[in-house]
Amino acid sequence: MPDETVPSAATPDSSRSKASSWLLGTLGCGGAALVGVLVLVVALAWGSTDFQRVSPEEMADRALRRSQQAYEVMGFKRTIEPGVEDIGVSTENTFDSGFCYDGGLLGLDDRTVDGAYSMRHAWALDHVPASQAVPGLRRLHRFFKDDGWKVTFYGEGEQGRDWELFVQRDDGDERMSFTWYPDREYFTGGASMPCAYDPEWKSGDVGPAGDDQRPPAFGPARRD
Repeated sequence: MPDETVPSAATPDSSRSKASSWLLGTLGCGGAALVGVLVLVVALAWGSTDFQRVSPEEMADRALRRSQQAYEVMGFKRTIEPGVEDIGVSTENTFDSGFCYDGGLLGLDDRTVDGAYSMRHAWALDHVPASQAVPGLRRLHRFFKDDGWKVTFYGEGEQGRDWELFVQRDDGDERMSFTWYPDREYFTGGASMPCAYDPEWKSGDVGPAGDDQRPPAFGPARRD
């Protein structure tokens, strides 16, 4: 007895498939390409706010760990106290949180996402001579390349320019930047974390989550 063919539940799908084929055939190649582009745009728009739920405290700690790692690769030995007295002049050790934005269906909007925030740790050292900054940045450049980060810019200060290193990973969601200013022997670093939802956020809360975070003293002696 031949195998019975059970009426397939995919019959409606088959009809939709035929309809889709008819539609694409009617639109032609250009129409098919347009449909593909629209599907991609919608997919990107829907995924643009697909953030993890992570507390500001945890995200701040992640940023600090990144900075700590880079600080040690640079070979710095000083401890930086929390805060900053004179931006661009004194030492710095601060957290900063910001809003995250949703571009909307077509990426044309600029709306803040309720409950979402971004976290950054910034640090700086004064009195950093070339004998310390130059070999340190070269080590850091090699370290990030070997560790799988994408180096988006690296400049060794030719013709009197500042030394700069910019890296990223996870399609740019996580970024780090470093600059040394030879004329004033000033070094800055920063680690920016991906956007995340604050699990404690409530409707009506004002300001980005985590704007009250304060880092501990920062230096090579810190251990987890």
